[in-house]
Amino acid sequence: MDFDKVLVIGGQDYSYVLSYGMKLLLAIILLLIGFWIIKKVVNGIHKILTSKNIDPTLIPFVKSLLSVTFKALLLISVISYLGIPMTSFVALLGAAGLAIGMALSGTLQNFAGGVILLILKPFKVGDFIEAQGYMGVVNEIQIFNTIITTTDNKRVIIPNGGLSTGALTNYTAEPTRRVDLTFGIGYSDDIDKARNVILDVINKNDSILKEPAPFIGVVELADSSVNLVTRVWTETASYWDVFFYMQETVKKDFDKQGISIPFPQHDVHMIP
Repeated sequence: MDFDKVLVIGGQDYSYVLSYGMKLLLAIILLLIGFWIIKKVVNGIHKILTSKNIDPTLIPFVKSLLSVTFKALLLISVISYLGIPMTSFVALLGAAGLAIGMALSGTLQNFAGGVILLILKPFKVGDFIEAQGYMGVVNEIQIFNTIITTTDNKRVIIPNGGLSTGALTNYTAEPTRRVDLTFGIGYSDDIDKARNVILDVINKNDSILKEPAPFIGVVELADSSVNLVTRVWTETASYWDVFFYMQETVKKDFDKQGISIPFPQHDVHMIP
């Protein structure tokens, strides 16, 4: 259709407005279709990576990165289609990028932190970590954030910038862990007898490793008790099972053997 001949109203030529409006409408349609295609492609790549047994830590990051990259390329293509000069657009983009970079310095730091985490791999999906004042299982490592689930089932989103630069404890990085416990007995109780009771409790549990050998020793002569430190090793997955088993079973066996677990107390002397 020749818009130059059709759209002249009141002496004003509106053909350019209609022509550009149609182009803008088509650009919006292309943008929507492009976003839909990108979603399908990214989901397809996600399925391929999952089927290939790729490191699950890497998959969400790659998915997010590809999505952002494809969408940026689509936007540039649509802008070129609209006839906006790319040189002017690049200059404008550079100025806007500087301003946005200053405003989003924290976000860029989180992006850099995400890259560092994926390269150095201080933890992976499924690890139990403690960082930035939170403790939980890593569910997902994204471009800007890492998502963990706490032991009481809270979902916590931690920025990657702080994770990559701050102190971090990975409780499941090693195959074994040491369980440290302290049991107090009365000053009138037999230390050797108490040690044998604890050793007997240890030997009854198959989850406690024989090597490194368990250790039991007097760690402190406290105000109201003689404290015996107990250190045993177990597989990381069995840590809490062993911890609770030792606490409960030692108390029960102490009771059976007449070994007291004293509590803080004061003697009060009344002076007439």
